[in-house]
Amino acid sequence: MVLVGVLLTLVAVVSLMLVCGTVLCIDREQLRQTRRELRPRLIMVAPSIGLLATVLILNSLTRRAAQRFSWLIGFNITGDIYRLEGDFVAWLQGFATAELTVYFSFVYLFGYVFLLVFPLLAYLALSEQRTLHELTIAYAANYGLGLLCYVIFIAYGPRNLDVAAQLMYDFYPQSQFLTSAVNVNTNVFPSLHTSLSATVMLFAWHTREQYPRWFVLAQVIGASVIVSTMYLGIHWLIDVIAGIVLAYVSVLIGQRFADDWRELSTVGPASLARQMRHRF
Repeated sequence: MVLVGVLLTLVAVVSLMLVCGTVLCIDREQLRQTRRELRPRLIMVAPSIGLLATVLILNSLTRRAAQRFSWLIGFNITGDIYRLEGDFVAWLQGFATAELTVYFSFVYLFGYVFLLVFPLLAYLALSEQRTLHELTIAYAANYGLGLLCYVIFIAYGPRNLDVAAQLMYDFYPQSQFLTSAVNVNTNVFPSLHTSLSATVMLFAWHTREQYPRWFVLAQVIGASVIVSTMYLGIHWLIDVIAGIVLAYVSVLIGQRFADDWRELSTVGPASLARQMRHRF
């Protein structure tokens, strides 16, 4: 019941953030055009959306099995990370205040989900769907490569070693039910919160002319999410660096494989809509 309550809160807060983001960042004419061409646009992006959904389902179904397999073949690098990095996370928590803990906990739980979902809506509202293809493929690459790394590398976060305090759990203990439902405590290297946030930030940079307000918003929220992973004692600095590298690789993968949909994307939703009307 507690998990259901946390999930309902998450849905409510993120939904409100999505409405505010849409009003702030997307032009009304774009929204009207998207509503008129919604079906053909969804058909255009269906292959990459299907790929992302498949990867997410497989990730969810194999998470526990992958952890058990990881203990058979994986390398426990927790000690190596700590010896290399030292007490950086503990030093960062030395700046902790009640206000910062509230802010970073909110960003880690709610801002992160908003950051991932909003660009799906924003890029669907663009006249061509190539960017949405690239983004969804990049998301899939993040999750797929991240799961592979979690199998190969066993790592516990600073909070699990009592190197850092569990600030979010102290502030919002119900969040443990949500984090434990979607992750395991050895899935630390690299930080997927970082890689996916950095991925969104890179795409926001590429689309800064179409969405200048979203560019600013994405950089602020994305950077806050990345810092929150360390401030809250969840990830090491090395996890964050690895996550940024993973984001860069995933964006390159998204750009490379989106070429498979180049011809479909250049048809244009209006033309496709006319073809569908004639066909049906």
